[in-house]
Amino acid sequence: MIRWAFYFIGLLLFSLGLTITIQMQYLGVHPWDVLHIGLYNKLGFSIGSWNIICSILLIIIAFILDKSYIKIGTFLNAFLVGILIDSYLWLDFLPRPGIFWIDISIMMIGIVLMGIGGGVYNAGMVGAGPRDGFMLSISDKTGISIGKVRIVVESLVLVLGLLLGGPVFIFTFLITFIQSPLFQLTYLKCKQLVEYLTKDSSHRKQVI
Repeated sequence: MIRWAFYFIGLLLFSLGLTITIQMQYLGVHPWDVLHIGLYNKLGFSIGSWNIICSILLIIIAFILDKSYIKIGTFLNAFLVGILIDSYLWLDFLPRPGIFWIDISIMMIGIVLMGIGGGVYNAGMVGAGPRDGFMLSISDKTGISIGKVRIVVESLVLVLGLLLGGPVFIFTFLITFIQSPLFQLTYLKCKQLVEYLTKDSSHRKQVI
C-alpha cells in the first residue's frame, strides 16, 4: 500500500507538471511531447491518446528485448499519464500563455513538478515508466550506457516530432537538464523513505 501510494501521488504530480508544460508549449516541451503534440496536430485524437499509443508501442518493444523492466506499474503508467493529461486539459484550470516572464515561471513550476513527481512514483518500485523501460532494455542489450541511449533516442524522437510540426524552443533543450537532478534527488530520498516505511510495516506485522 505504501509503495502504491507513492506511485499514484507521483503520477498525479508528474502528469500535472507535464500538462503545465504542454499549456506553455510555445516555450518548448520535452522531446517526447514534441512528438505527441506533432502527432496530435497532424492526425487528431488527443495529446493524452498519443502518449498512451506511444507508451504501448514502447512497452511491446521493451518486453521483447528485456521483460524484466515491465511490471504492472509500467502498464498503469502507460494509460494513467495519458488519461490524466487529457483530464487536466479538459478541466481547463491551468494558466494559459500570457506575459512572457510569467509564462517562464509557470513553465519552471511544471518542470519542477515533473522532476519531483517522476522521482516519487519511481521510488515506489512497482514498474519503470514505458520510456525508461524501453531505454533501459536497449542499454542492456547493446551495452551502451543509458545516458548515451537516452541522448540518441530523444534526439531521434525530437527530429521526428519537429518534422510533424511539434513545438520546439529553448525549454525543449533545457527541460532534461532541469528535471533530471530533481528527479534523482527526489527518487533517492523517497526510495529511502519507502524502504523505511515498508520495513517498519513488516516489523509491525511480525510483532502482531
